[in-house]
Amino acid sequence: MARTNNHLLNGLKTSRGKINKDFVLKKRGDKTFISKYPDMSNVVPSTLQLAYKDRFMHAVAYAKSIINDPVKKIAYKVRPGSTVYHSAIRDYLENN
Repeated sequence: MARTNNHLLNGLKTSRGKINKDFVLKKRGDKTFISKYPDMSNVVPSTLQLAYKDRFMHAVAYAKSIINDPVKKIAYKVRPGSTVYHSAIRDYLENN
């Protein structure tokens, strides 16, 4: 991973993220690094990883159903320091 001092890449809006699936910009403190985009084509997820991914997908769907309904959103018990969305995801994952 290379550190860059290019002012175009160190800007506030482009300080992190991908560039056309060729490069990734990462920010560590006040320094910006550029690295090759990771090749995940040969990675095969395990059955347990797929199960957790499916479970999380259902948790996100549950949370979106809460925040898209104004009545449910107002009535939902929010955890301290959290949002309705994140509280709903955590509640779903703890109960299912």
